[in-house]
Amino acid sequence: MTTWIRHRAAILLFSLLAIAAVAGGVWRYGIGQALDQLHRRGEADLALAADNLTAQLQRYQELAVFLAEHPALLDLAEGRGDAAEATALLLEAADKTSALDLIYADTRGQVLASARSVDVAAPPVSGTLYFERALHGALGAHHGVDETYGTRAFYFAAPTFGSDRKVRGALVVVVDVIVVEENWRGDGPAVVFTDEEGLVFISNRSELLLWSRDPGQVGLRPPEGEAPSFSATWQSGYEIWRLKWGPYLPEHGLHIVRDLPVIDMMGEAIVDVAPARRLAGLQAGFVAAVALAFGLMLWLAMERRRVLAEANAELEARVDARTKALSQTNAALRREVTEREEAEAALKKAQADLVQAGKLSALGQMSAGISHELNQPLMAIQTFAENGERFLERGNEAKAGENLGRIGQMATRMARIIKNLRAFARNESEPMGKVDLVSVIDQAVELTGSRLRQDGVTISWHGGAPVYALGGEVRLGQVFVNLINNAADAMVGRDARHIEIVLEAEPRLAVHVMDSGPGIDEPDRIFDPFYTTKEVGSSEGMGLGLSISYGLVQSFGGNIRGANRPEGGAVFTVELDRWDENRESAA
Repeated sequence: MTTWIRHRAAILLFSLLAIAAVAGGVWRYGIGQALDQLHRRGEADLALAADNLTAQLQRYQELAVFLAEHPALLDLAEGRGDAAEATALLLEAADKTSALDLIYADTRGQVLASARSVDVAAPPVSGTLYFERALHGALGAHHGVDETYGTRAFYFAAPTFGSDRKVRGALVVVVDVIVVEENWRGDGPAVVFTDEEGLVFISNRSELLLWSRDPGQVGLRPPEGEAPSFSATWQSGYEIWRLKWGPYLPEHGLHIVRDLPVIDMMGEAIVDVAPARRLAGLQAGFVAAVALAFGLMLWLAMERRRVLAEANAELEARVDARTKALSQTNAALRREVTEREEAEAALKKAQADLVQAGKLSALGQMSAGISHELNQPLMAIQTFAENGERFLERGNEAKAGENLGRIGQMATRMARIIKNLRAFARNESEPMGKVDLVSVIDQAVELTGSRLRQDGVTISWHGGAPVYALGGEVRLGQVFVNLINNAADAMVGRDARHIEIVLEAEPRLAVHVMDSGPGIDEPDRIFDPFYTTKEVGSSEGMGLGLSISYGLVQSFGGNIRGANRPEGGAVFTVELDRWDENRESAA
């Protein structure tokens, strides 16, 4: 018992250590991925802030360059201009651009005009590096805390060239940094811009302004007082600052740096990493929970394994007994499958024989009319032959030739009738293909024509241009012969006996066979085998014609249905697929 407890305790301790190791690995991977995304987003925010700052400062820089060449300032530098006009020009430019001041001075540094001179004395420019650079014909730039205005300022100095291309003076544009900061202060992560001395000159967090970085140090310290708590570490390849610099700054921040040589500063962003830590913690916790659940299930599985092992021996004995029974049943099933396959083959043969029997039954019903159709041209041929012989004896060759031509027409007519009979009677085995639906209906009308004339049935059918369907020519002909014969049978004994056949090409090929008979008593059963409305024992048929027709149309992928017409009589509709020319080209 003690050994069993120790064994389980060791397994439990090992499982907990493994789960802790996996959770730790997931946390490290998750924090790395989260810091990577945070770093990319922070770089984008820092780049946006830097671009915004650079663009605004460049606008003032361009103002200095363009306005320095103004004729009013050049005239003022050469002693022939009006100081009031130049002052008005500078004041108007300052008002439109929100510049802190615009100062124009000659080469000695004497201020000739200033936009804000009416309010505050212009700050001295003589001896400043940016002014001296402008006097050398280049663009000067500088930043610092302006004591005259009591604010942080950027200075841009541009030279004014005379007609001899010598410098006559310089225009200084003073930019209030507060105006530049107004558009993005407080937005996004904490962003600071430090100069080469490590001074925070611009920031979207006012509490960090004028903080500085000691040489060789990483963090920042305020201009006065003791430096707050700060430490820097590296995690997953990124620099993380741990700081307590105020309520609006994160306690753990990702430090991102971007060099800005255009304004001679360096942009720095401090992005809060709390969301990344929270996400990594959730991922690690989830994995640990899943691992604990998996361990619990594994422990339950091990507990059940012993019970299952005991049950397995008993089950195997039962399986052996059932296997013998199943083997015997399987052998019986194989014999039954073989018998069913043989029965299915016999059924298919019987169905094919039944289709052929249906065609022969239809031929039997049409035999009297067909005999009349063949007997009539035979009698005509005999008559024309006798007449032709007499005309030849009399030497009337023209009349004899005319009789011979009529004999040829009668022979052609008999050949067409016999051809249709042979095509209808043969047992078709060809696969489905391209069938002219109009020609098939023409042949069916011609085959049943003698029977319809004998029964006094009129038929209305207008063929027209060929319409090609997918099917079998002989089997499709049998369908329409069956439908026409059934319509004629239904109208026996009625005063009006008329059949109308209509072919519709859209949206799907549909042939409607309509009659003026009494209609259908049971439309739902009309296609059932051996269903018939004729008297029992009648020689007219066994009720297989429509059932055979239904099977043939279904084999073409089509559909056949019967219904009663509102004006009386029945209508049978045969729907078929149109022949696809792509099928023919692919074949």
